[in-house]
Amino acid sequence: MESLLQVKNVEKVFGKGTNTFKALEDISFTIDHGEFVGIMGPSGAGKSTLLHVLATIDSPTKGDIYIEDENVAKMKGNQLVDFRRDHLGFIFQDYNLLDSLTVRENIVLPLAIAKLPVKEMDEKVESMAKAFGIAAILDKYPYQISGGQKQRTASCRALVSNPKLIFADEPTGALDSKSATDLLQALSSLNEEQETTIMIVTHDAFAASFCRRILFISDGHLFKEMNRGTHSRKAFYQMILEELAQLGGGGHDVI
Repeated sequence: MESLLQVKNVEKVFGKGTNTFKALEDISFTIDHGEFVGIMGPSGAGKSTLLHVLATIDSPTKGDIYIEDENVAKMKGNQLVDFRRDHLGFIFQDYNLLDSLTVRENIVLPLAIAKLPVKEMDEKVESMAKAFGIAAILDKYPYQISGGQKQRTASCRALVSNPKLIFADEPTGALDSKSATDLLQALSSLNEEQETTIMIVTHDAFAASFCRRILFISDGHLFKEMNRGTHSRKAFYQMILEELAQLGGGGHDVI
């Protein structure tokens, strides 16, 4: 089967002339359909830059990024906007909810933009809200709910249109332990049951332990890959902690 995401010799350079900084250098890897992949590394390693480039939020200086047979690195303007809207989902640390809309209205937004029938939109929202345990708060506004509920709302919005690929940038960074666990378990269940493909950038070994595969990045280079295989999540967590310790910090302070 063709990989969902193919990253080929990607570089990202910031600045011009003598004041340049190469944030990413010769990055190549693939993500298959249904994978749950984590990106980890020290502060300044290039993790968020990599996510932004892959998610079409920024463009690479060099290289190709194929999502199925579409090279998004070469897309421009409305073509890129349409592709991002139709095929990609995003979960950010700061939720990005619209305060003037209810939880239900925030979740339904991508479907409304796509002009789906009302009945179909309602069914999709109800199903997604149930999966994330927020069906009871659909008619509340963001200011009326907790941080964990806001992030689960944002996750529902990202997933409700059934995108090909979900990008999550430190999605548990602003959450308490229980809220983070609830979110990660919901994402993991969707990955296992519906084969939703997810790529998550995180500094936290606990969050990364829910992934099936971890790519470690340092100084703009991918230098190691770790697969969970048949290991339990707890054992995988310890493996990640040991790798992070070699990078120079613990599981909660290597950013």
